[in-house]
Amino acid sequence: LQHMVTSFRVSELQVLLGFAGRNKSGRKHELLAKALQLLRPGCSPAVQMKIKELYRRRLPRKILTPSDLSVLHVQAGQLPSATALAQGTVCHLPYDHSSAGAVPAALLPPLPALGPKHEADVPHLSPPVHPVHPDVKMKRLPFYDVYDELIKPTTLASVSSQRFEEAHFTFALTPQQVQQILTSRDILPGAKCDYTVQVQLRFCLCETSCPQEDYFPPNLFVKVNGKLCPLPGYLPPTKNGAEPKRPSRPVNITPLARLSATVPNTIVVNWSSEFGRNYSVSVYLVKQLTSVTLLQKLRAKGIRNPDHSRAQIKEKLTADPDSEIATTSLRVSLMCPLGKMRLTVPCRATTCSHLQCFDAALYLQMNEKKPTWTCPVCDKKAPYDGLIIDGLFMEILNSCTDCDEIQFMEDGSWCPMKPKKENQEVCQAPAFSVTEASALYTISSEGRNSLEGKRKVEVIDLTLDSSSDEEEPPAKKQ
Repeated sequence: LQHMVTSFRVSELQVLLGFAGRNKSGRKHELLAKALQLLRPGCSPAVQMKIKELYRRRLPRKILTPSDLSVLHVQAGQLPSATALAQGTVCHLPYDHSSAGAVPAALLPPLPALGPKHEADVPHLSPPVHPVHPDVKMKRLPFYDVYDELIKPTTLASVSSQRFEEAHFTFALTPQQVQQILTSRDILPGAKCDYTVQVQLRFCLCETSCPQEDYFPPNLFVKVNGKLCPLPGYLPPTKNGAEPKRPSRPVNITPLARLSATVPNTIVVNWSSEFGRNYSVSVYLVKQLTSVTLLQKLRAKGIRNPDHSRAQIKEKLTADPDSEIATTSLRVSLMCPLGKMRLTVPCRATTCSHLQCFDAALYLQMNEKKPTWTCPVCDKKAPYDGLIIDGLFMEILNSCTDCDEIQFMEDGSWCPMKPKKENQEVCQAPAFSVTEASALYTISSEGRNSLEGKRKVEVIDLTLDSSSDEEEPPAKKQ
């Protein structure tokens, strides 16, 4: 063991001292003295194994065959070993990393106490164990139907005290799965050749409290069958100094996968470990759906009873005893706030409190390109599963073809709002601004006639005032 320790470089001495929970700063001779102190009588078996593991890393490696990689699917609890054994590439860091360095040995994965009798049984190449966590559930994605689970959610645990980690995984496709992928080619419209049945790689935080959204580990690199896998580009940071993040979405690795039932596929994941935070990786066989399919599914769910919306209108227009102004009508636009065109399939989320609808077809097309699932009216989350087609708006759109705005009354009835041409002729401007027309607003019954009367007077007054330089500021203020 002393011979092994004296052959170590600075980076290996730092790893060893960090593993043992000792201070790992200083020059090489100081580090070496501290490391040799660990070998005093009573040296723990875990430290002995770590020295042997670090020493083994410096020997030339054989290339792992697919049969060797199948060992990766062993049960949790086996000896965690070097993170980069498969290719023999270890990232040695000459500088100190406070986040990874000061981890006490008690917090690191427990190593089995191996006596001299068992040490010979430890394989020359023992891959790091990444425990499978079937309790981690990934959030269902509306645009994908899951056919099979190729790699169950597996923890990307930090198994060494180095900052950069590496993990190896392998999965095999059955002849039926290969056939499913191959026969799905060329179904997608457009010139691009693609498969609708795909092998999908997903990352998330290792949390079991609820279904997890996609979330990428920092400084992530993925190789599939030895080829670098393209990942979603970084989003621009929301505030100065913030870490750039990748958008939350799965990765289609079908172009890099071996579509064969005889040769297994290998995945190598490199990432930066973070103290106190673990990630999970999983692989699925999925079928990609289009916005057209999702619209058909939404229609198949049925249309919400018009009485539901009428009850909502009555509730909104019920006189509030604390309010000084009685709200007796609601004006709603029949134009979609997304495309500024007339609604065709009026929908909104069950979580939305507003009556204004948006067009389901357009909303699904936008989320197909960039999935945000955010309501364009109130900016709250409007997930696919929460969307409903509004029956009352369907009735209105079918019976009212010549207007873009309607008004709801206290009893739930409605009437079309005709554009006021006479007002437009007088003031050469629309009676309502764009923001007023698109937003929901109310008019009180008491002040309605007086308000219209005032509007006509105001038009004349403003015209007269505009000729006087002195009166200009008050006119603008009014």
